Amino acid sequence: MIRIAAILLVLFLVITSSEVAYALGNKQKGTTLDSLNLHYLNWYNLDPKSDKVQGVSVDKAYQELLVGKTPKKKIIVAVIDGGVDITHEDLKDKIWVNTDEIPNNQMDDDHNGYVDDINGWNFLGNASGENLDIENFEFVRVLNKYKSLFDTITTTQNLTKEEKENYIQYQHCLKRYNDEIEEITSQLEELNEFRTKLDSALVLLSPYTKNKEPKLDEIEKVKPKNKQEADAKKLLKQILKRGFTYKMLDYETIELNKELNTSLNIELNGRMIVGDDCYNPNEKNYGNNDVIGPSAEHGSFVSGIIGANRNNNKGINGIADDVEIMVLRAVPDGDEYDKDVAFSIRYAVDNGANIINMSFGKEFSPLKTLVDEAILYAESHGVLLVHASGNESANCDTVESYPTKRLNNNSFVKNWITVGANTKIGNKTLPGVFSNYGQKTVDVFAPGVDIISLFPGSKYDMESGTSFSSPVASGVAALVWSYYPELTALELKEILLASALKYPKKVYLPNITTYKKTKVKFSSLSVTGGIINAYEALKLAENKTH
Repeated sequence: MIRIAAILLVLFLVITSSEVAYALGNKQKGTTLDSLNLHYLNWYNLDPKSDKVQGVSVDKAYQELLVGKTPKKKIIVAVIDGGVDITHEDLKDKIWVNTDEIPNNQMDDDHNGYVDDINGWNFLGNASGENLDIENFEFVRVLNKYKSLFDTITTTQNLTKEEKENYIQYQHCLKRYNDEIEEITSQLEELNEFRTKLDSALVLLSPYTKNKEPKLDEIEKVKPKNKQEADAKKLLKQILKRGFTYKMLDYETIELNKELNTSLNIELNGRMIVGDDCYNPNEKNYGNNDVIGPSAEHGSFVSGIIGANRNNNKGINGIADDVEIMVLRAVPDGDEYDKDVAFSIRYAVDNGANIINMSFGKEFSPLKTLVDEAILYAESHGVLLVHASGNESANCDTVESYPTKRLNNNSFVKNWITVGANTKIGNKTLPGVFSNYGQKTVDVFAPGVDIISLFPGSKYDMESGTSFSSPVASGVAALVWSYYPELTALELKEILLASALKYPKKVYLPNITTYKKTKVKFSSLSVTGGIINAYEALKLAENKTH
């Protein structure tokens, strides 16, 4: 969860304009490609040396290493997300099709347990075609589950071992819930204070401006007559130079209130639509084949980075050319369910996926054992799992985000890559200000700031987040594997990490709480200390296999 009240923009003013927009939730709602800042178009495909940006050298790989070569295998990447627009102009030819299933005959032709699963499966729906869209956070669901049992408990003396464990989890979730309510309430107050300050500044400068919401060029022309007007001009110049737009305040206020009413609403029970028992792993016959769902923005964006058509003269260039996207809808607006994640992983493995991209995460995992079993199942079948590190600027070595490669027995699965986010420019701001990191737990970084990708309805958008670093890594993995399918998942992972380009200089430690500028070595933020690189990975794969 990332939230930052607009008042922080005034207090700190230390982040780039794009990351201000990201932190404040200033998200586009889909637009034409030429309406976006094309300076950022496909930058993740560029090369650090020749293009002077911290991309992953995909274009260089195609131009220098892959000319005249033919991929040996079409790689299937399962995208576990909130849904994907499988009809998008830049993706429709890259969607996995289950050829063993006859479309729309209401029969399970391939006997895999899912009826008419042509392009994947939707674990957030029911047989009537209804879909779950908005859910609450996992810690809210834990509160809801145990409230009647533990609300009046003051001592654990008479509880069984299992009950004590559940009670401790309940108390953790209760604290998390109270902290979250307090934080949002405080941020709403700060937003109102800032709005008052902003409105006052606009009124003071209104005799000098033509518009109620003046742009930077108008403000710069103002010649204040007193200190009050000078202070008002200074404030507006500061925030507008940092990418502030007047819509940000309304957007953030709406989003915070929405969170109170949905994600933090104990009374919300979105799962009723699905109709299953979310804590019963033996109840498997649920969902439907609507892989688009009501909110396909995030999943479409992720999928575009991996495999948007490079040869249709439309939109963006995905990373892997010979790839198919298998769609698994399991991530609502709110926290995903462990059961859905576990079943999605197993579905992907059983239906031929080579790579599973997981651009999601949460703080609590009640059925972690079930997810661990699915992860081990993927490992035993040679499937590579790629996971976003998270967007809380947290150290994953000490703060867990689920799902995780760390099993309940404290061992680590080997078929897993965790990815942090880097910016376009190689300087002190190389790590995304929001990106989670960890010298032991985050394997590598990849582009994740100011990324242009797909939006439903054949539209486009620009976003930031480790959610989009993960598909960069998945795309590079798919590209390498398509030319060197003889590699095992573990060999591929080793190649991807060994070939990551090191960045030897110091950078600012990600910090979205206070934006304090603490310098650290980039090498201390991940296992590799580098950024994934397609060109170097392909060269290493060639050497390893010949």
